[in-house]
Amino acid sequence: MSQSKTDLLQGTLDLVILKVLALEPMHGWGISQRIQQISKDVRQVNQGSLYPALHRLEQQAWIRSK
Repeated sequence: MSQSKTDLLQGTLDLVILKVLALEPMHGWGISQRIQQISKDVRQVNQGSLYPALHRLEQQAWIRSK
């Protein structure tokens, strides 16, 4: 996969995560479930994508974790 396509996919996931977290604070499993729910089971985010995205957002100070 090309670097620009990877960046686009990561950016899209980051935005979806931020949208979910804008509604209420939640943990990783809850985020994954909410994405699946709002997409009507079309999108499923596996842990191998979700947790690196959460870490990336935390490093950029877009989110905080407890």
